[in-house]
Amino acid sequence: MTQETRTEETSRMKKRYFLGAGAAFLGTALFSRALLGSQSTTAENPETLKGQFEVTKTEAEWRKVLNPEQFYVLRQHGTERAGTSPLDQEYRPGMFACAGCDLPLFQSTTKFNSGTGWPSFYAPIAGAVGTKTDTSFLMTRVEVHCRRCGGHLGHVFDDGPAPTGDRYCMNGVALKFKPTAV
Repeated sequence: MTQETRTEETSRMKKRYFLGAGAAFLGTALFSRALLGSQSTTAENPETLKGQFEVTKTEAEWRKVLNPEQFYVLRQHGTERAGTSPLDQEYRPGMFACAGCDLPLFQSTTKFNSGTGWPSFYAPIAGAVGTKTDTSFLMTRVEVHCRRCGGHLGHVFDDGPAPTGDRYCMNGVALKFKPTAV
């Protein structure tokens, strides 16, 4: 076997290995997603949400009141790109409400700069949010949603500041800021 033939054979083996490994990873990811799924509730099927939230709408109704980015995050459990929300840099006195139903969620006094590129808070307003286990993307996280409409807001982690130690990492597009009148 010549050097050129060995090089071609090695190249083919590497390609087969790469394709095989990629297919195995994809298959594992799809299988895990199907097996474990996400425990989060989506608003795509209003029948599954009946009685769970005070505010329920059909997909068409949500699309009328939300812009495409808000719909993607709030109703389809998407995530905005880090560093894209002006609310990450919003530190005026006020309150952050759900962009879907206007429920007050976080006071500005609980906001802090987490350095993640998303608005972060150490505590929500009492009774404003709900949480669910989210097992999407081959990891387990705690999803945060609006208590009133079920809109996906983000996730909560245990690496925040005192007094709670929590970091509510929220999608800015899922929130509206309402400054305190002076």
